[in-house]
Amino acid sequence: MAILATSNSSTTNFEPIEAGSYPARCYSMIHIGTVNENFQGEIKTMNKVRITFELPTELKVFKEENGEQPHVISKEFTLSLHEKATLRAFLKNWRGQDFTEDEAKSFDIEKLIGAPCMLNITHKKSKDGTKTYAEIGSVSKLPKGLACPDQINPSYVWTYENFDEVKFSKIPEFLRQKMVTSFEYIHATTVANEAPVYDAEVVSPGTDDDMPF
Repeated sequence: MAILATSNSSTTNFEPIEAGSYPARCYSMIHIGTVNENFQGEIKTMNKVRITFELPTELKVFKEENGEQPHVISKEFTLSLHEKATLRAFLKNWRGQDFTEDEAKSFDIEKLIGAPCMLNITHKKSKDGTKTYAEIGSVSKLPKGLACPDQINPSYVWTYENFDEVKFSKIPEFLRQKMVTSFEYIHATTVANEAPVYDAEVVSPGTDDDMPF
């Protein structure tokens, strides 16, 4: 099922990845749903998605039982391709070109899964200044001649059309707390006994030649 774009802190103690530029691949996409958020002092209702990238050149042992794994980093967006939307600007920089009027009417962002890019990682202090967080500062196409290593983590897409309570319980708790307030979650759990249940969709990675997505 497509995720169409139209016209809170983790408690882990891992050190943030160093600021800098890294080849990366999009491997995970979670549709958070339509939620209320405080935006510049106003409560606004926004349809949100969380896109996660792996940095396959930056491996670390986070848990001994899992061995080396790539650093990962996520960013949330409002599902909008309005000309002033953050998601549209982000994708424009990633693909190296803007959307046509027809493309912007309804773009399936699941096409991002497996796509490579160059991420610029920056650091941000917590409000009390006691913690440092890594965040995505910007994105661009990979420079000519630079290849991104093959994807390591399995591709994963979560949508409410594929709602499954067991798989939902495996999403990080801080994110689930946000998702359960969404219109989509309430609707999905209300009709759960009336509709068939499907596994969350696993999407095969695309190839680097698929750009622009």
